[in-house]
Amino acid sequence: MILINILQIIIPVLLVGAILLQVKGAGLSQSFGGGGEFYRSRQSIEKYLIWITVGLAFFFALISLLFTSK
Repeated sequence: MILINILQIIIPVLLVGAILLQVKGAGLSQSFGGGGEFYRSRQSIEKYLIWITVGLAFFFALISLLFTSK
């Protein structure tokens, strides 16, 4: 049960971090101060960041629904 409580803290923190990295209108390199002067395709880290966000949201919802105290 302690592991579930720890996961319910870690997963939302990671989820918030993943959401904050997805700055609207700016690439990931601009979030860290880079200018983004080189050409990047949609296959870059931003695509994987979207999938990571979806996965974290799914696991957070699953853990919250399955292990809610009654």
